[in-house]
Amino acid sequence: MTEDLRPIVSKHCFAGWARTISCRDLHYDPEDSYDSEIRAMDSILPGEVVVVATGKSRRNAPWGELLSTAALARGARGAVIDGLVRDVKKIEQLGFGVFATGIKPVDSRGRGVVVEWNVPVECGGILVTPGDLVFADYDGVVVVPRGIMNEVIKLAADKAARETSTREELMRGAYLREVFEKYGVL
Repeated sequence: MTEDLRPIVSKHCFAGWARTISCRDLHYDPEDSYDSEIRAMDSILPGEVVVVATGKSRRNAPWGELLSTAALARGARGAVIDGLVRDVKKIEQLGFGVFATGIKPVDSRGRGVVVEWNVPVECGGILVTPGDLVFADYDGVVVVPRGIMNEVIKLAADKAARETSTREELMRGAYLREVFEKYGVL
């Protein structure tokens, strides 16, 4: 995902299956403004990462302490919001991992609304489909489409093994050129 998605607490990292939520901006306060948000949150399953697509809205912060609490209680592993969040200190106290593009102290009432959930969304500049594998750590967020997950995991494990061998040989004093020629990773 785009580099502007950052952890609100640097120590948090997580991985899990994408549970997508799509939001859009509003400029009025509908009578049932929270209904779809509540239904979306109540649909979260254990092991999922909540992926909230806001269209990079700067109008509101749709994610805060209470949604983090609800997601944590449902077994979610973290949340990725391509917009703003609020209640950062409370989320930090919960120990719930959240990645976002910024912080703003206003909620979504009259400013934004959940329109769909568990559908393909664009978040962080990429298409995320429910069930894709989401990895988030201090370096950023990576999404692996479910259809190529086994191949990607195999390639990643192979590269990690070659990096470990490279590191060990470099620590013993080998030259980078010879180690690179042997393992092909930097």
